[in-house]
Amino acid sequence: MKFYYNRTKIVATMGPACSKKEVLLSMIRAGLNVCRLNFSHGKPEDHKKFIDLIREINDEYKTNVGILADLQGPKIRIGLVKDGGIHLINGTRINITTNECIGDDNQIYITYETFPQDVQANEIILLDDGKLQLKVIETNRKDTVICEVVHGGILTSRKGVNLPNTKVSIPSLTPDDLVNLQYALQWDVDWVGLSFVRTGQDIIDLKRIIRESGKAARVIAKVEKPEAIENIDEIIAASDGVMIARGDLGVECPLEEVPLLQKMIARKCRDASKPVIVATQMLESMITTPRPTRAEVNDVANSVLDGADAVMLSGETSVGEFPVIVIETMAKIVRNVEDLGYPFNASKIENTDSTSANYLSDALCGSAVYLAEHTKAEGIVSMTVSGYTAFEISSYRPKAGTYIFTSNKQLLNALSLVWGVRAFYYDKSDSTDETIADVNNILKAEQLLNAGDVVINTAAVPIIKQGKTNMLKVSVIE
Repeated sequence: MKFYYNRTKIVATMGPACSKKEVLLSMIRAGLNVCRLNFSHGKPEDHKKFIDLIREINDEYKTNVGILADLQGPKIRIGLVKDGGIHLINGTRINITTNECIGDDNQIYITYETFPQDVQANEIILLDDGKLQLKVIETNRKDTVICEVVHGGILTSRKGVNLPNTKVSIPSLTPDDLVNLQYALQWDVDWVGLSFVRTGQDIIDLKRIIRESGKAARVIAKVEKPEAIENIDEIIAASDGVMIARGDLGVECPLEEVPLLQKMIARKCRDASKPVIVATQMLESMITTPRPTRAEVNDVANSVLDGADAVMLSGETSVGEFPVIVIETMAKIVRNVEDLGYPFNASKIENTDSTSANYLSDALCGSAVYLAEHTKAEGIVSMTVSGYTAFEISSYRPKAGTYIFTSNKQLLNALSLVWGVRAFYYDKSDSTDETIADVNNILKAEQLLNAGDVVINTAAVPIIKQGKTNMLKVSVIE
Protein backbone atom coordinates (compact mmCIF):
# COMPACT_ATOMS: atom_id res chain seq x y z
CA MET A 1 0.00 0.00 0.00
CA LYS A 2 1.49 3.33 -1.06
CA PHE A 3 1.75 6.27 1.36
CA TYR A 4 2.58 9.83 0.27
CA TYR A 5 5.15 11.86 2.19
CA ASN A 6 5.64 15.60 1.87
CA ARG A 7 8.42 17.48 3.59
CA THR A 8 5.96 19.96 5.08
CA LYS A 9 3.85 17.84 7.41
CA ILE A 10 0.05 17.81 7.69
CA VAL A 11 -1.75 17.90 11.05
CA ALA A 12 -5.46 17.06 11.11
CA THR A 13 -8.00 17.34 13.92
CA MET A 14 -9.90 14.17 14.80
CA GLY A 15 -13.68 14.08 15.05
CA PRO A 16 -16.81 12.27 13.89
CA ALA A 17 -15.95 12.78 10.20
CA CYS A 18 -12.83 10.59 10.42
CA SER A 19 -13.75 8.13 13.17
CA LYS A 20 -13.91 5.10 10.86
CA LYS A 21 -10.71 3.16 10.25
CA GLU A 22 -11.04 3.15 6.45
CA VAL A 23 -11.44 6.95 6.40
CA LEU A 24 -8.51 7.63 8.72
CA LEU A 25 -6.33 5.14 6.83
CA SER A 26 -7.16 6.89 3.55
CA MET A 27 -6.21 10.22 5.12
CA ILE A 28 -2.88 8.80 6.28
CA ARG A 29 -2.21 7.32 2.84
CA ALA A 30 -2.92 10.73 1.30
CA GLY A 31 -0.33 12.48 3.48
CA LEU A 32 -1.62 12.93 7.05
CA ASN A 33 1.30 12.90 9.52
CA VAL A 34 -0.05 13.99 12.92
CA CYS A 35 -3.50 13.49 14.45
CA ARG A 36 -4.70 16.28 16.76
CA LEU A 37 -7.00 15.51 19.66
CA ASN A 38 -8.87 18.71 20.53
CA PHE A 39 -9.66 18.59 24.25
CA SER A 40 -11.94 21.61 23.84
CA HIS A 41 -14.46 19.10 22.51
CA GLY A 42 -15.30 15.48 23.15
CA LYS A 43 -14.94 13.19 26.14
CA PRO A 44 -11.80 11.28 27.22
CA GLU A 45 -13.27 8.02 25.93
CA ASP A 46 -13.74 9.61 22.49
CA HIS A 47 -10.07 10.62 22.35
CA LYS A 48 -8.97 7.20 23.58
CA LYS A 49 -10.81 5.52 20.69
CA PHE A 50 -8.82 7.62 18.23
CA ILE A 51 -5.54 6.83 19.98
CA ASP A 52 -6.27 3.11 19.78
CA LEU A 53 -7.22 3.43 16.11
CA ILE A 54 -4.10 5.44 15.21
CA ARG A 55 -1.84 2.94 16.94
CA GLU A 56 -3.62 0.04 15.29
CA ILE A 57 -2.90 1.60 11.88
CA ASN A 58 0.71 2.34 12.86
CA ASP A 59 1.27 -1.28 13.90
CA GLU A 60 -0.52 -2.79 10.92
CA TYR A 61 0.97 -0.60 8.19
CA LYS A 62 4.36 0.29 9.79
CA THR A 63 3.53 4.01 9.77
CA ASN A 64 4.67 6.59 12.34
CA VAL A 65 1.65 8.86 12.67
CA GLY A 66 2.06 11.17 15.67
CA ILE A 67 -0.54 12.22 18.25
CA LEU A 68 -0.95 15.81 19.49
CA ALA A 69 -3.14 16.35 22.57
CA ASP A 70 -4.32 19.96 22.40
CA LEU A 71 -5.43 21.31 25.79
CA GLN A 72 -8.20 23.91 25.82
CA GLY A 73 -6.55 26.41 28.17
CA PRO A 74 -8.35 29.29 29.93
CA LYS A 75 -11.06 29.95 27.38
CA ILE A 76 -13.19 32.80 28.72
CA ARG A 77 -16.90 32.74 27.89
CA ILE A 78 -20.08 34.59 28.74
CA GLY A 79 -22.95 32.67 30.34
CA LEU A 80 -26.48 32.00 29.23
CA VAL A 81 -28.60 34.87 27.87
CA LYS A 82 -32.38 35.14 27.81
CA ASP A 83 -34.40 34.14 24.75
CA GLY A 84 -31.31 32.56 23.19
CA GLY A 85 -29.87 35.96 22.25
CA ILE A 86 -29.83 39.63 23.20
CA HIS A 87 -29.31 42.69 21.00
CA LEU A 88 -26.39 44.93 22.00
CA ILE A 89 -26.96 48.45 20.63
CA ASN A 90 -24.11 50.81 19.78
CA GLY A 91 -23.56 53.52 22.39
CA THR A 92 -25.54 51.81 25.16
CA ARG A 93 -24.04 50.53 28.39
CA ILE A 94 -24.09 47.02 29.78
CA ASN A 95 -22.64 45.48 32.96
CA ILE A 96 -20.45 42.38 32.91
CA THR A 97 -20.67 40.53 36.22
CA THR A 98 -18.93 37.56 37.82
CA ASN A 99 -22.17 36.74 39.68
CA GLU A 100 -23.82 33.97 37.68
CA CYS A 101 -27.08 35.10 36.08
CA ILE A 102 -29.11 34.87 32.88
CA GLY A 103 -27.90 37.69 30.65
CA ASP A 104 -30.25 40.44 29.49
CA ASP A 105 -30.07 44.00 28.13
CA ASN A 106 -28.59 45.24 31.43
CA GLN A 107 -25.97 42.65 32.39
CA ILE A 108 -24.23 39.48 31.27
CA TYR A 109 -22.28 36.87 33.21
CA ILE A 110 -18.59 36.09 32.54
CA THR A 111 -16.77 32.91 33.63
CA TYR A 112 -13.59 34.83 34.53
CA GLU A 113 -13.69 35.33 38.33
CA THR A 114 -10.96 37.98 38.60
CA PHE A 115 -12.15 39.93 35.56
CA PRO A 116 -13.12 43.08 37.55
CA GLN A 117 -9.68 43.14 39.21
CA ASP A 118 -7.70 42.61 36.00
CA VAL A 119 -9.32 45.03 33.54
CA GLN A 120 -8.66 48.75 33.28
CA ALA A 121 -10.73 51.65 31.94
CA ASN A 122 -10.67 52.04 28.13
CA GLU A 123 -9.57 48.44 27.51
CA ILE A 124 -11.34 46.58 24.70
CA ILE A 125 -13.52 43.48 25.18
CA LEU A 126 -14.27 41.34 22.13
CA LEU A 127 -17.16 38.86 22.03
CA ASP A 128 -17.98 36.04 19.62
CA ASP A 129 -14.60 35.94 17.81
CA GLY A 130 -14.47 39.74 17.63
CA LYS A 131 -17.85 40.23 15.98
CA LEU A 132 -19.00 42.39 18.92
CA GLN A 133 -16.84 44.98 20.70
CA LEU A 134 -17.21 46.65 24.08
CA LYS A 135 -15.11 49.28 25.87
CA VAL A 136 -14.49 49.28 29.63
CA ILE A 137 -15.88 52.42 31.29
CA GLU A 138 -15.17 51.53 34.91
CA THR A 139 -14.82 48.57 37.28
CA ASN A 140 -15.75 48.22 40.95
CA ARG A 141 -12.77 45.85 41.39
CA LYS A 142 -15.13 43.35 42.99
CA ASP A 143 -17.74 41.78 40.76
CA THR A 144 -18.94 44.23 38.10
CA VAL A 145 -17.49 46.04 35.08
CA ILE A 146 -19.46 48.78 33.31
CA CYS A 147 -18.96 48.71 29.52
CA GLU A 148 -20.06 50.68 26.48
CA VAL A 149 -21.12 48.91 23.29
CA VAL A 150 -18.81 50.01 20.45
CA HIS A 151 -19.89 47.51 17.77
CA GLY A 152 -23.15 45.81 18.64
CA GLY A 153 -25.25 42.96 17.31
CA ILE A 154 -26.91 39.78 18.52
CA LEU A 155 -25.08 38.05 21.39
CA THR A 156 -26.01 34.42 22.02
CA SER A 157 -25.16 32.16 24.97
CA ARG A 158 -21.67 30.92 25.87
CA LYS A 159 -19.78 32.93 23.27
CA GLY A 160 -16.03 33.35 23.68
CA VAL A 161 -14.43 36.48 25.13
CA ASN A 162 -11.10 37.95 24.02
CA LEU A 163 -9.21 40.59 25.98
CA PRO A 164 -6.44 41.94 23.75
CA ASN A 165 -5.35 44.72 26.15
CA THR A 166 -5.74 42.92 29.49
CA LYS A 167 -3.02 41.16 31.49
CA VAL A 168 -5.02 38.05 32.30
CA SER A 169 -4.28 36.46 35.69
CA ILE A 170 -5.83 33.07 34.90
CA PRO A 171 -3.15 30.34 34.78
CA SER A 172 -2.52 28.79 31.37
CA LEU A 173 -3.22 25.34 32.82
CA THR A 174 -6.77 25.24 34.17
CA PRO A 175 -8.12 22.51 36.51
CA ASP A 176 -9.82 20.88 33.51
CA ASP A 177 -6.53 21.00 31.59
CA LEU A 178 -4.72 19.22 34.43
CA VAL A 179 -7.28 16.43 34.36
CA ASN A 180 -7.06 16.10 30.57
CA LEU A 181 -3.27 16.27 30.72
CA GLN A 182 -3.19 13.22 32.96
CA TYR A 183 -5.34 11.33 30.46
CA ALA A 184 -3.02 12.36 27.62
CA LEU A 185 0.12 11.38 29.52
CA GLN A 186 -1.43 8.09 30.58
CA TRP A 187 -2.01 7.35 26.90
CA ASP A 188 1.61 8.29 26.00
CA VAL A 189 0.80 10.97 23.43
CA ASP A 190 3.75 12.38 21.49
CA TRP A 191 2.98 16.11 21.77
CA VAL A 192 0.95 18.28 24.17
CA GLY A 193 -0.36 21.65 22.96
CA LEU A 194 -0.70 24.40 25.58
CA SER A 195 -3.28 27.06 24.70
CA PHE A 196 -3.05 30.81 25.41
CA VAL A 197 0.61 30.69 26.39
CA ARG A 198 1.77 34.04 27.73
CA THR A 199 5.32 33.46 29.02
CA GLY A 200 8.09 30.90 28.86
CA GLN A 201 7.28 29.98 32.47
CA ASP A 202 3.93 28.56 31.30
CA ILE A 203 5.87 26.02 29.22
CA ILE A 204 8.38 25.30 31.97
CA ASP A 205 5.55 24.53 34.43
CA LEU A 206 3.91 22.11 31.99
CA LYS A 207 7.21 20.38 31.25
CA ARG A 208 7.80 19.92 34.97
CA ILE A 209 4.45 18.13 35.33
CA ILE A 210 5.23 15.89 32.36
CA ARG A 211 8.68 15.09 33.71
CA GLU A 212 7.34 14.33 37.21
CA SER A 213 4.83 11.97 35.60
CA GLY A 214 7.73 10.04 34.08
CA LYS A 215 6.59 10.75 30.53
CA ALA A 216 8.40 12.02 27.44
CA ALA A 217 5.72 14.05 25.63
CA ARG A 218 7.05 17.20 23.98
CA VAL A 219 5.29 20.57 24.37
CA ILE A 220 3.85 22.83 21.67
CA ALA A 221 3.31 26.46 22.69
CA LYS A 222 0.19 27.89 21.04
CA VAL A 223 0.79 31.55 20.26
CA GLU A 224 -2.55 33.36 20.23
CA LYS A 225 -2.21 36.40 22.52
CA PRO A 226 -0.38 39.74 22.22
CA GLU A 227 1.47 38.91 25.46
CA ALA A 228 2.89 35.84 23.77
CA ILE A 229 4.20 37.98 20.92
CA GLU A 230 5.92 40.23 23.46
CA ASN A 231 7.60 37.20 25.03
CA ILE A 232 8.08 35.15 21.85
CA ASP A 233 11.83 34.55 22.26
CA GLU A 234 11.53 33.07 25.74
CA ILE A 235 8.50 31.02 24.69
CA ILE A 236 10.35 29.52 21.71
CA ALA A 237 13.39 28.82 23.91
CA ALA A 238 11.28 27.00 26.52
CA SER A 239 9.10 25.00 24.12
CA ASP A 240 9.74 22.01 21.88
CA GLY A 241 7.66 23.54 19.10
CA VAL A 242 5.22 26.38 18.38
CA MET A 243 1.76 26.62 16.87
CA ILE A 244 0.75 29.91 15.25
CA ALA A 245 -2.92 29.72 16.27
CA ARG A 246 -4.27 32.39 13.96
CA GLY A 247 -7.87 32.16 15.20
CA ASP A 248 -7.57 33.89 18.56
CA LEU A 249 -4.35 35.63 17.46
CA GLY A 250 -6.29 37.28 14.63
CA VAL A 251 -8.94 38.45 17.10
CA GLU A 252 -6.60 39.78 19.79
CA CYS A 253 -4.08 41.34 17.40
CA PRO A 254 -4.92 43.61 14.43
CA LEU A 255 -5.74 41.32 11.51
CA GLU A 256 -3.35 43.10 9.18
CA GLU A 257 -0.44 42.22 11.48
CA VAL A 258 -1.01 38.45 11.46
CA PRO A 259 0.74 37.65 8.13
CA LEU A 260 3.98 39.34 9.22
CA LEU A 261 3.72 37.83 12.71
CA GLN A 262 3.45 34.42 11.06
CA LYS A 263 6.61 35.01 9.05
CA MET A 264 8.48 36.36 12.08
CA ILE A 265 7.57 33.43 14.31
CA ALA A 266 8.36 30.88 11.59
CA ARG A 267 11.79 32.44 11.03
CA LYS A 268 12.60 32.50 14.75
CA CYS A 269 11.52 28.86 15.14
CA ARG A 270 13.74 27.73 12.26
CA ASP A 271 16.69 29.61 13.72
CA ALA A 272 16.04 27.91 17.08
CA SER A 273 15.56 24.44 15.46
CA LYS A 274 12.00 24.23 16.79
CA PRO A 275 9.15 22.96 14.58
CA VAL A 276 6.39 25.45 13.83
CA ILE A 277 2.77 24.72 12.88
CA VAL A 278 0.54 27.19 11.02
CA ALA A 279 -3.11 26.69 11.99
CA THR A 280 -6.68 27.94 11.56
CA GLN A 281 -8.97 28.35 8.54
CA MET A 282 -6.47 26.95 6.06
CA LEU A 283 -9.08 25.19 3.90
CA GLU A 284 -12.20 26.06 5.86
CA SER A 285 -14.52 26.26 2.87
CA MET A 286 -13.87 22.55 2.37
CA ILE A 287 -15.93 21.76 5.45
CA THR A 288 -18.90 21.84 3.09
CA THR A 289 -17.43 21.89 -0.43
CA PRO A 290 -14.95 19.57 -2.19
CA ARG A 291 -12.85 22.44 -3.58
CA PRO A 292 -11.00 25.21 -1.73
CA THR A 293 -11.11 28.89 -2.57
CA ARG A 294 -8.17 30.45 -4.43
CA ALA A 295 -7.37 32.50 -1.32
CA GLU A 296 -7.12 29.32 0.78
CA VAL A 297 -4.78 27.70 -1.73
CA ASN A 298 -2.58 30.79 -1.56
CA ASP A 299 -2.67 30.71 2.24
CA VAL A 300 -1.44 27.11 2.41
CA ALA A 301 1.21 27.76 -0.24
CA ASN A 302 2.48 30.88 1.53
CA SER A 303 2.67 29.02 4.84
CA VAL A 304 4.92 26.46 3.14
CA LEU A 305 7.03 29.27 1.66
CA ASP A 306 7.26 30.84 5.13
CA GLY A 307 9.04 27.66 6.21
CA ALA A 308 6.34 26.03 8.33
CA ASP A 309 7.14 22.52 9.50
CA ALA A 310 3.45 21.67 9.36
CA VAL A 311 0.09 23.06 8.28
CA MET A 312 -2.99 22.18 10.31
CA LEU A 313 -6.62 21.39 9.59
CA SER A 314 -9.42 21.77 12.14
CA GLY A 315 -13.11 21.50 11.31
CA GLU A 316 -12.21 20.46 7.76
CA THR A 317 -11.33 16.95 9.01
CA SER A 318 -13.12 16.74 12.36
CA VAL A 319 -16.67 17.52 11.18
CA GLY A 320 -16.30 18.29 7.46
CA GLU A 321 -17.94 16.38 4.65
CA PHE A 322 -14.72 15.59 2.72
CA PRO A 323 -11.91 14.66 5.16
CA VAL A 324 -9.95 12.53 2.68
CA ILE A 325 -10.28 15.02 -0.18
CA VAL A 326 -9.10 17.80 2.16
CA ILE A 327 -5.87 15.90 2.94
CA GLU A 328 -5.35 15.10 -0.75
CA THR A 329 -5.88 18.76 -1.66
CA MET A 330 -3.53 20.09 1.00
CA ALA A 331 -0.87 17.52 0.05
CA LYS A 332 -1.07 18.61 -3.61
CA ILE A 333 -0.67 22.28 -2.70
CA VAL A 334 2.29 21.50 -0.44
CA ARG A 335 3.93 19.25 -3.02
CA ASN A 336 3.59 21.82 -5.78
CA VAL A 337 5.35 24.47 -3.69
CA GLU A 338 8.02 22.06 -2.47
CA ASP A 339 8.93 21.22 -6.04
CA LEU A 340 10.39 24.73 -6.22
CA GLY A 341 12.92 23.80 -3.54
CA TYR A 342 13.97 25.74 -0.45
CA PRO A 343 16.82 28.19 0.02
CA PHE A 344 19.55 26.61 2.13
CA ASN A 345 19.74 28.44 5.47
CA ALA A 346 23.48 29.09 5.29
CA SER A 347 23.33 32.03 7.71
CA LYS A 348 22.37 29.60 10.47
CA ILE A 349 25.83 28.02 10.23
CA GLU A 350 27.50 31.41 10.48
CA ASN A 351 25.40 32.31 13.54
CA THR A 352 25.94 29.05 15.46
CA ASP A 353 26.44 29.93 19.13
CA SER A 354 30.02 28.96 20.03
CA THR A 355 29.16 29.23 23.76
CA SER A 356 26.38 26.65 23.58
CA ALA A 357 26.83 23.29 25.27
CA ASN A 358 25.72 21.75 21.96
CA TYR A 359 28.06 23.83 19.81
CA LEU A 360 30.10 20.93 18.43
CA SER A 361 26.99 18.90 17.56
CA ASP A 362 25.32 21.96 16.03
CA ALA A 363 28.41 22.72 13.96
CA LEU A 364 28.59 19.14 12.73
CA CYS A 365 24.89 19.08 11.77
CA GLY A 366 25.32 22.36 9.90
CA SER A 367 28.40 20.99 8.17
CA ALA A 368 26.48 17.86 7.15
CA VAL A 369 23.83 19.98 5.43
CA TYR A 370 26.44 22.27 3.88
CA LEU A 371 28.32 19.24 2.54
CA ALA A 372 25.10 17.70 1.24
CA GLU A 373 24.34 20.88 -0.69
CA HIS A 374 27.77 21.00 -2.33
CA THR A 375 28.03 17.27 -3.14
CA LYS A 376 24.38 17.21 -4.33
CA ALA A 377 23.79 14.35 -1.90
CA GLU A 378 20.45 12.57 -2.10
CA GLY A 379 20.25 11.93 1.63
CA ILE A 380 21.45 12.91 5.07
CA VAL A 381 21.30 9.79 7.22
CA SER A 382 21.60 10.16 11.00
CA MET A 383 21.50 8.01 14.10
CA THR A 384 19.91 9.56 17.19
CA VAL A 385 18.30 8.61 20.49
CA SER A 386 17.14 12.01 21.76
CA GLY A 387 16.09 13.37 18.36
CA TYR A 388 18.26 16.48 18.72
CA THR A 389 20.11 15.81 15.47
CA ALA A 390 16.84 15.44 13.56
CA PHE A 391 15.50 18.80 14.76
CA GLU A 392 18.81 20.51 14.03
CA ILE A 393 19.29 19.13 10.50
CA SER A 394 15.65 19.81 9.60
CA SER A 395 15.99 23.49 10.57
CA TYR A 396 18.38 24.06 7.64
CA ARG A 397 15.71 22.86 5.17
CA PRO A 398 18.18 20.71 3.17
CA LYS A 399 17.41 19.66 -0.38
CA ALA A 400 18.63 16.15 0.46
CA GLY A 401 16.20 13.79 2.14
CA THR A 402 16.57 13.57 5.92
CA TYR A 403 16.49 9.98 7.17
CA ILE A 404 16.66 9.35 10.91
CA PHE A 405 17.35 5.96 12.51
CA THR A 406 16.63 5.49 16.21
CA SER A 407 16.17 2.83 18.86
CA ASN A 408 13.77 5.19 20.67
CA LYS A 409 10.29 4.02 19.59
CA GLN A 410 8.54 7.03 21.13
CA LEU A 411 10.71 9.34 19.03
CA LEU A 412 9.53 7.76 15.76
CA ASN A 413 6.05 9.24 16.05
CA ALA A 414 7.21 12.56 17.54
CA LEU A 415 9.40 13.19 14.49
CA SER A 416 6.32 12.94 12.26
CA LEU A 417 5.83 16.66 13.00
CA VAL A 418 9.34 17.75 11.96
CA TRP A 419 9.92 19.12 8.46
CA GLY A 420 11.44 16.72 5.94
CA VAL A 421 12.19 13.93 8.42
CA ARG A 422 11.52 10.25 7.70
CA ALA A 423 12.18 8.10 10.76
CA PHE A 424 13.02 4.39 11.02
CA TYR A 425 13.37 2.06 14.00
CA TYR A 426 16.86 0.60 14.34
CA ASP A 427 18.24 -1.11 17.44
CA LYS A 428 21.40 -2.88 16.29
CA SER A 429 24.74 -1.99 17.88
CA ASP A 430 27.35 -3.07 15.34
CA SER A 431 30.54 -1.17 14.60
CA THR A 432 30.24 2.30 13.08
CA ASP A 433 31.14 1.18 9.54
CA GLU A 434 28.79 -1.82 9.69
CA THR A 435 25.92 0.30 11.01
CA ILE A 436 26.37 2.95 8.30
CA ALA A 437 26.44 0.28 5.60
CA ASP A 438 23.33 -1.34 7.11
CA VAL A 439 21.19 1.81 7.32
CA ASN A 440 22.25 2.86 3.81
CA ASN A 441 21.18 -0.56 2.52
CA ILE A 442 17.84 -0.25 4.30
CA LEU A 443 17.16 3.02 2.49
CA LYS A 444 18.16 1.43 -0.80
CA ALA A 445 15.78 -1.48 -0.15
CA GLU A 446 13.03 1.05 0.62
CA GLN A 447 13.77 2.64 -2.80
CA LEU A 448 14.55 5.96 -1.12
CA LEU A 449 18.14 5.83 -2.35
CA ASN A 450 19.70 4.28 -5.45
CA ALA A 451 23.09 2.89 -6.36
CA GLY A 452 25.56 5.70 -6.98
CA ASP A 453 23.75 8.22 -4.76
CA VAL A 454 25.92 10.33 -2.47
CA VAL A 455 24.90 10.17 1.20
CA ILE A 456 26.05 12.12 4.24
CA ASN A 457 26.06 9.97 7.40
CA THR A 458 26.20 11.36 10.93
CA ALA A 459 26.23 9.58 14.30
CA ALA A 460 27.56 9.64 17.83
CA VAL A 461 30.63 7.43 18.03
CA PRO A 462 30.82 4.91 19.56
CA ILE A 463 27.31 4.03 18.33
CA ILE A 464 26.69 1.57 21.18
CA LYS A 465 26.64 4.50 23.63
CA GLN A 466 24.19 7.41 23.72
CA GLY A 467 26.03 10.65 23.14
CA LYS A 468 26.19 13.83 21.09
CA THR A 469 26.69 13.71 17.34
CA ASN A 470 30.43 13.77 16.66
CA MET A 471 30.95 11.87 13.40
CA LEU A 472 30.37 12.76 9.74
CA LYS A 473 31.05 10.53 6.75
CA VAL A 474 30.44 10.79 3.00
CA SER A 475 29.17 7.52 1.52
CA VAL A 476 28.21 6.36 -1.95
CA ILE A 477 25.40 3.83 -2.23
CA GLU A 478 26.69 0.59 -3.76
